[in-house]
Amino acid sequence: MSTRTPFFDFSQKINYKTELLAGVTVAMTMMPESLSFAILAGFPPLVGLYAAFIMGLVTAIFGGRPGLISGGAGATVIVLIALMKSHGLEYVFAAVALAGVIQILIGIFKLSKFVRLVPQPVMYGFVNGLAVVIFLSQLEQFKTVVNGEEVWLSGAALWTMLGLVAVTIAIVFVFPKISKAVPASLVAIIVVFALVLGFGIETKTVNDIASVSGGFPPFHIPNVPLTFDMLKVIAPYALIMACVGLTEGLLTLNLVDEITRTRGNGNRECVAQGSANILNGFFFGMGGCPMIAQTLVNLSAGARARLSGIVASLTILLIILFGAPIIGQLPMAALTGVMVMVAIGTFEWISFRVINKMPKQDIFVGILVALITIFLHNLALAVLIGVIISALVFAWESAKRIRARKFIDEHGIKHYEIYGPLFFGSVTAFIEKFEIDEDPDEVIIDFKDSRVSDMSAIDALHKISDRYRKAGKRVRLANLSEDSLVLLENAKEVVDVELIR
Repeated sequence: MSTRTPFFDFSQKINYKTELLAGVTVAMTMMPESLSFAILAGFPPLVGLYAAFIMGLVTAIFGGRPGLISGGAGATVIVLIALMKSHGLEYVFAAVALAGVIQILIGIFKLSKFVRLVPQPVMYGFVNGLAVVIFLSQLEQFKTVVNGEEVWLSGAALWTMLGLVAVTIAIVFVFPKISKAVPASLVAIIVVFALVLGFGIETKTVNDIASVSGGFPPFHIPNVPLTFDMLKVIAPYALIMACVGLTEGLLTLNLVDEITRTRGNGNRECVAQGSANILNGFFFGMGGCPMIAQTLVNLSAGARARLSGIVASLTILLIILFGAPIIGQLPMAALTGVMVMVAIGTFEWISFRVINKMPKQDIFVGILVALITIFLHNLALAVLIGVIISALVFAWESAKRIRARKFIDEHGIKHYEIYGPLFFGSVTAFIEKFEIDEDPDEVIIDFKDSRVSDMSAIDALHKISDRYRKAGKRVRLANLSEDSLVLLENAKEVVDVELIR
């Protein structure tokens, strides 16, 4: 009898205690973040918690790999702020549902493979930038509202907050040296919670952010007109949200693959994310994507199966339904300390050790991606710019590698043996290598160690052939690869070259 199903591998050894405790810890760290982003976007607070529950449960069961945690993430929510301000919450729900459809289509057509185009310097920049963003976002917890204005904590309140954060960080750092039976972050949260309750310490709690009490996510069809004009409004937001969510999700999936030394399924993750976002649109959720901080909390707690993600999402639902009075008293200092340690653990410190060994252009790309992530909070833009610059650098370096070995054989025929790829970046250098006026009447261009890559290369061959022809000389192309011959055959109506078969 098979021990595998389409969703679970029952042959996998699961540490149920670790998975349960990791799930509870993830839920504790996910709730304040989801609430904060919902409030930041102008959504009702529960919309953020519903998204955390729906995204977490659907992707934990159907997603592309165990260990990956999804929720109401800031990367996708930030995209929707402008739509919320201009058209309201109903249009947001419609956009979230449409984004889900786009993500499912990307998964069905197996387009997730394009994340492989993200080079390592971009990954370093993305991870390091995200670590800084996670750290800086925790500074918001050191602010309070006085007379309707947000101000920094001061005096006893500030020292209390700093002290409790320091205690949390110390526990997370030291406890694993004592025991790994229980996640250190959960122990830290419980200990700091007990200190605050036991000594009656006045400090900021989850309730100070928003109420977490509510009911089961209600079914709700977005109240928007079913018109083309409505579609024109939501489509750009939906497309950007889908791309941002998948970019962050697939990069996080790759990161988990590296940490666990296993392989996930990117296309399946796309379909799971899309399905979850469609449900979000119809069940009062703000949508989301995989959350790298919570995923790292999960992995650092020892979780490696799908159970922890399921436990985390169900824990959030139970808190919404029944546990709000208790969870509302959790000190934000404990959650802030855990997230600070996550930021420290997320940062690729190895990038400092290899920085002197990396090419200068890779260092530039990594720093640029990190800065865009930090200052613009736009992961998709950061990765896109990093990939484009890396591609241009690669094209430039490849263009410099084309060269030609020239000689005249015993028959008086001049040979040009081409080395390196012939493509849009190298065609100028390629054309400059030919001495048309000085060459004999017959020339052979040998592509045994080269490859014709694109339309620019084909056009360059046409130009060279045409110039020799006008000079009354014959030029032939030899040893073209099969794919190069296919390109020339497809372009034969506009390209006139002579081949040696």
